[in-house]
Amino acid sequence: MTIVPDTSAVIDGRVSDRVESGAADGATVLVPEAVVAELESQANDGIETGWNGLAELEALVELAADDRIELEYVGRRPAEAERTSAGEGAVDALIRDLAAEHDATLLTSDRVQSEVARAKGLTVEYLEPEVRVVEGLDIERFFDDETMSVHLKTGVVPMAKRGSIGGMRFEAVGEEPLSEDQLTEWVEEIELAARTSSEGFTELDRHGMTIVQYRDYRIAVARPPFADGIEITAVRPIAATELDDYQYADDLRERLLDHQRGVLVAGAPGAGKSTLAGAVAGFLADSDFSVKTMEKPRDLQVGPDVTQYTALDGRMENTADALLMVRPDYTIYDEVRKTEDFSVFADMRLAGVGMVGVVHATRAIDAVGRLVGRVELGMIPQVVDTVVYVEAGEIATIYDIKTEVKVPEGLVEEDLARPVIRVMDAETNEPAYEIYSFNRQVVTVPVGEESDDSGVDRIAKQEIEREIRSAARGNCEVELRGSNTAVVYVEESDIATVIGKGGGRITDIENRLGIDIDVRTFDERPGGRSGGSSGSGGGDSSSGGNTNGSTSGEIVTPEITARHVVIPMEGHAGNTVEVQADGEYLFTATVSRGGEVQVSRGSAIAEELEAAIDRNRQVTVAPS
Repeated sequence: MTIVPDTSAVIDGRVSDRVESGAADGATVLVPEAVVAELESQANDGIETGWNGLAELEALVELAADDRIELEYVGRRPAEAERTSAGEGAVDALIRDLAAEHDATLLTSDRVQSEVARAKGLTVEYLEPEVRVVEGLDIERFFDDETMSVHLKTGVVPMAKRGSIGGMRFEAVGEEPLSEDQLTEWVEEIELAARTSSEGFTELDRHGMTIVQYRDYRIAVARPPFADGIEITAVRPIAATELDDYQYADDLRERLLDHQRGVLVAGAPGAGKSTLAGAVAGFLADSDFSVKTMEKPRDLQVGPDVTQYTALDGRMENTADALLMVRPDYTIYDEVRKTEDFSVFADMRLAGVGMVGVVHATRAIDAVGRLVGRVELGMIPQVVDTVVYVEAGEIATIYDIKTEVKVPEGLVEEDLARPVIRVMDAETNEPAYEIYSFNRQVVTVPVGEESDDSGVDRIAKQEIEREIRSAARGNCEVELRGSNTAVVYVEESDIATVIGKGGGRITDIENRLGIDIDVRTFDERPGGRSGGSSGSGGGDSSSGGNTNGSTSGEIVTPEITARHVVIPMEGHAGNTVEVQADGEYLFTATVSRGGEVQVSRGSAIAEELEAAIDRNRQVTVAPS
């Protein structure tokens, strides 16, 4: 009797079973090289079935050594194109061809393979796959009613997070460090449950990392080389809530029923965001809305009337395309984190779908800030009109997001009116923050809070200083005396140039900035020079109106990255420096501890610096 086993039969250990039972005793077993290649590839990727198949091949070698069978490897290894299309049957076809060539019986546990082989006229022995029923996982013993997650790692005692939402503690739940053999046994049980149980599935399977959803548990398994040892992290929700359990439930319920909205549920890790999102999903479903979720991995606790989707072909963008065909009333997006997530969230919201997104943020305003730069500023209120901030499992604040054309907080000139995003406290209906564009930069300003150095102040000082330095050759310092008044101190030699003939130059600057500017010399400054100048240093420095090409300081070569323009300044950490292009002042900055100056791309400073680089101007840096 001659047998050609396929990959499924080898993985399931059915060849050695047939020999041990006597059904294939003395048979000639021809193992295709295509099977070996598949098993090797799976084992290299850390997939357990590959290791199971290799163990079966070792068992066949032992049977051959005992003269129970004759063992031979036949055929060729599949080409790369055949391996990549294994799911389409290319490797199975190679195995069938070998069975036909050697007039052998094809042994398989694959129903499709067996039917195709019979259709080809081959002799086939189909063996039903043996399914081991998993009643439960051994690691469940580490969980009690207060346990949110269990953390198991080679060489470390079992640990767990226990307590209530907002009051978790990380503590040992075992006395002895875990061995690699113990972790390996638990991993095999987890992966088996994912394959065979109707209550489990594999969410992610990559080299070194597998994520499994089994019942209420989301289990991440990490292996070397991705991790420095085998590690199992199992997470389970400890609380299932309803919307009525929360403060502000009536307000939130009214908002959701009024019309489809864009809602961000924000909070720090472990604050209870996903728990609230699950309660919102349940409420919406009970209110006769069609509700879907977008999750990767899927771990929201929702009822069977809410369908949970993950990333289609690895991308949430594809999931969104599918959902737009289904047209749900509301979609719960857990978690909105990367730029792609915010883009998908915005696209679906602007298409008319109600969206509830879960976002990590340490403050409610930070959730809105994460939209800046990812969504056009004026479109933010159309994408998100409500922010719900969660702390310690409770709703702490609800904000309304609105647009209004007005003079921004901190400015008074009527001609500075512009579209302003107002973040309103829903309970008091008072503005808490304003977000607007000022001189090509986005500013977030707390409303009603006093600050010595607000975002507007910093930008105003920067813009005034830049305008003055276009005329002044020496040092200058700016003091804000109110929301629309500033005093500028310059060198005696620069006073006439800055003011201009008949005050024309300073008047032009005032009109451009909408701020009244009083120009004085340093001798007129109470207390003299500050010493902590935001300007360039002493009066001997060359800057501002110097356009004759002379430079002073160290020549540098800035690097432009995706997000920053980086100026290397090794050995100058902590120093304040002045950046120039062909001797013309650009800006002043402090060198980071890493020995570099970073300027965010898109800012006014970065645009000037990039323009200087594009024009091949010599960039120099001098102590300020």
